[in-house]
Amino acid sequence: MGPILNLVVHEGRLAIVRFPPDASLPAWAGGSFLSLTRSEREMSLVCREALVPADLKCERGWRRLSVDGILDFSLTGILASVAGPLAEAGIPLFAVSTHDTDHFMVKDRHLLEAVAVLIAAGHRMVPHDDK
Repeated sequence: MGPILNLVVHEGRLAIVRFPPDASLPAWAGGSFLSLTRSEREMSLVCREALVPADLKCERGWRRLSVDGILDFSLTGILASVAGPLAEAGIPLFAVSTHDTDHFMVKDRHLLEAVAVLIAAGHRMVPHDDK
């Protein structure tokens, strides 16, 4: 068992879009949560689903949970403490880490079950302050 975490469930649906590795950030990308990751093989963008053009192929319908507060880089087991219980329940996960914290996306259709699984694993859901 990893650390017990305070988790926030955020409003709104996200989309995950794949681009070629040399693509530029699209002008439509934005919102209060945006994650851009580039590797030698691809560029991945996570942003508000409503901003993604309807005709663009992507993975839609993701909901975000995040660890409340700032995580120290010396902490271990954060991802495992969330991914393990979700994997045991058969719930797919997409994770993004930032300098301050970790974010976990699950499909909207799995959100209620994911929250129940994480609470059963000892984690706490705390109110959010989305702007």
